[in-house]
Amino acid sequence: MSKLTVATATMYDLSLAAAEEASRLGEQSGDIDHLLLALTISEQVAGQVLRSLGVDLEHTRAAVEQQHAEQLASLGVRAAAPGPGRITFHERGDFEWNDRALDVLRRAAKGRKRGDAAAVLRELIAEGSGLVEAILQRLETTPQQVRELLDQAERYPSPPSGTFDGRSLSGSGAAHVTAPVATVWALVSDPARMPEWDLGFGRVSDLPGEVVAGSVWTAHAIETAPDGKPQRVRPDRRRARVTLVELEPMVAIEWTTTWPDAMTSNTRRTRIELEPAAGGTHLRIRQAWERTGSRRGIPPLRWVMRPLYTFAIWLQISQLGASIGRAFR
Repeated sequence: MSKLTVATATMYDLSLAAAEEASRLGEQSGDIDHLLLALTISEQVAGQVLRSLGVDLEHTRAAVEQQHAEQLASLGVRAAAPGPGRITFHERGDFEWNDRALDVLRRAAKGRKRGDAAAVLRELIAEGSGLVEAILQRLETTPQQVRELLDQAERYPSPPSGTFDGRSLSGSGAAHVTAPVATVWALVSDPARMPEWDLGFGRVSDLPGEVVAGSVWTAHAIETAPDGKPQRVRPDRRRARVTLVELEPMVAIEWTTTWPDAMTSNTRRTRIELEPAAGGTHLRIRQAWERTGSRRGIPPLRWVMRPLYTFAIWLQISQLGASIGRAFR
């Protein structure tokens, strides 16, 4: 992946996770502590390094809260802060980084730096306010330990991939979920729970009596957003047919999605593989859009646009991983 693609993808992932964490406290501005929280659930090398040091989401949330309480107490402020609530960012959508967080993100992509999560983490632990260092100390680690482990881990990067040919567009990526495999499996393998993590669907019907390979059910597009605003949905996209292709308990699930009222629409194929990881579950996600036999060949313009298509499918994979992770945060 190019530097621009890596930096853009990283900015998107970290901004989304940070915005969700900020929204738990009713905040709409992101600071460097929100950036650290976002990095703890990143599936890039930086997130893996942090979790291996015990800097996971749950413990970092507690350390951030303790650090802020101590700072307020030093100023003579002892009023109890409001407790965290649920994530509401996807309902409101209002978020912006403050200046010092933006400065960290900009420096991570400056010059020869790649702008990936590891570069962001390096700039974050070098940030001069001392806030992140103090939080890490509460988590019994130091910026130096983080740097040393990053140096080792970055020798083996594994960026997401994407392919584009005349018949399909596909891509793969990874996500970290802060819940054990069994809990995550219970979510993604239950057709009735699909609306909990696929934000494109508001309800399901025609549920199978037994969930096995070959099972089919109907998913209905969400027509009202969480904030109450009506969603524009094409009539031929209001219902989808979901067919389970493979089911290997606790290991992998794969299904296809078609739109029976849009006869020439492409088929979406999704596969999720699960494995235990420090602090939760590692997801490997693959998605492909497969051209139907009734559609014409790929026109030359689409070949020219393939970098944009590849980025678009990466974005879909990233959103899917984030939505599954959000269900447990």
